[in-house]
Amino acid sequence: MSRPVVAAIDASKIFGIRAGGRSGHRFTGVWPVVVDGRVFARSWTLTFGGWYRTLLDDPLCTLQIGERQVRVRAVRPRGTAILDAIEDAYAAKYTTAASRKYVRGFRIPRRRAATMEFQPRS
Repeated sequence: MSRPVVAAIDASKIFGIRAGGRSGHRFTGVWPVVVDGRVFARSWTLTFGGWYRTLLDDPLCTLQIGERQVRVRAVRPRGTAILDAIEDAYAAKYTTAASRKYVRGFRIPRRRAATMEFQPRS
């Protein structure tokens, strides 16, 4: 993704994701974080038919940042170091009292495993 798009995502508290290249999904609000210029998000609910599970079957998706839409591919990140850095990024970005529950919840193993990285489509 271009630097301006990554910067806009980094500056926003939420973006929209339409999961699946061929799905009829609407945009769902998701909390993004940026680590070393890479864009990530974690799923809270992990429900069947939700954005995360849809991306496991069809990794093509569209992100909506403000009025801009960007077509990307979702990839599951690997490695403890990047997953730890993502947790730190959530804690640094989402600091309100209301956000703390979710920041803590993103650390549990099933949600930690439900992390996606969004990369440009090739």
